Amino acid sequence: MNLSIVIVNWNSKDYVRECLASVRATCSALAPQVVVVDGGSFDGCGEMLAAEFPEVDFVQSPDNLGFGRSNNLGFSRATGDLVLLLNPDTVLHAGAVRGLIDALESSPGAGMVGAHLLNTDGTLQLFGIHLLPTPWNCAVDSDPVRRRWWKQHGPADEGAPVVVEAVSGACMLMRSETFRRVGGFSPQYFMYGEDMDLCKKVSSLGLKIYYAPDARVIHHGGGSSRNEFNRFPTIMIREAHWVYMRLNHGLGTALFYRFLMGASAVARCAIVAALLPLRRGERRSAARVALLKWAAVFRWSLGLESWAADKFRECGHPVAFGAGACGLDALPCAPPRGVC
Repeated sequence: MNLSIVIVNWNSKDYVRECLASVRATCSALAPQVVVVDGGSFDGCGEMLAAEFPEVDFVQSPDNLGFGRSNNLGFSRATGDLVLLLNPDTVLHAGAVRGLIDALESSPGAGMVGAHLLNTDGTLQLFGIHLLPTPWNCAVDSDPVRRRWWKQHGPADEGAPVVVEAVSGACMLMRSETFRRVGGFSPQYFMYGEDMDLCKKVSSLGLKIYYAPDARVIHHGGGSSRNEFNRFPTIMIREAHWVYMRLNHGLGTALFYRFLMGASAVARCAIVAALLPLRRGERRSAARVALLKWAAVFRWSLGLESWAADKFRECGHPVAFGAGACGLDALPCAPPRGVC
């Protein structure tokens, strides 16, 4: 079967170069079509591709459409029977894509397959698979909880593909027809959450989500700094889950999610504040960052922290499939360049 690979770039030219080098090194026998979309960053990615990867189909969006809509735009150029959605900050191990394809074709009822994601240092990335979001699991989510879940319920590091609820959007393989049937990524999301929503939509077709332990992919961006507070992802992750709850479970569940996140933020702030005097060095810095993060989440739960994506979501502007329907006209409500 023919394969198309879609990669979305936003100020990640050097990552794209490394990613494409791994595609070239590991996928030559598959001869995939590769589509790279630049989401309005104009970082020189197009020029780099023309000079170093002329076989790549490059799409320049004039606006920052967000992760999901940029992938939809890239998919509108895809010609393969299979589509691999790949983050720019990924590096494919030898045999990873072949392993994903074999898993999709051989696993009963498979609708999507995700990879075994690794951090830059080669350690397991805890966000490679997920439970679909609920108010409760979002409220208690943390690295210690994820590590405990992996020890008790996580798939083996190698072996046959296993059914899971959801896989990370950093590396997703599915049939192109499946992506079309679910309408691609939902346009209500700007960043975060759209991969969980896509898994939910694929499952709603009666298809299964698989995780392929033998398909190993490095995902550089899977970790976050514990010593630097970044407001954008802190708020956008909660905004994305709010959208997910409303779309998939209704306003009542979304409001319950907001309440639980506020309660969770208060509890975490109290615990961190109590432990702060006992911390030293980097652990003290990490505790201060945690206080800033959970204080921001509490303000978000009260409606005091938001982002201009509110208007973006109200506008919608879905990126449709097919030539001439790519949504490349100026978007009056699109987020400004530089927000990420």
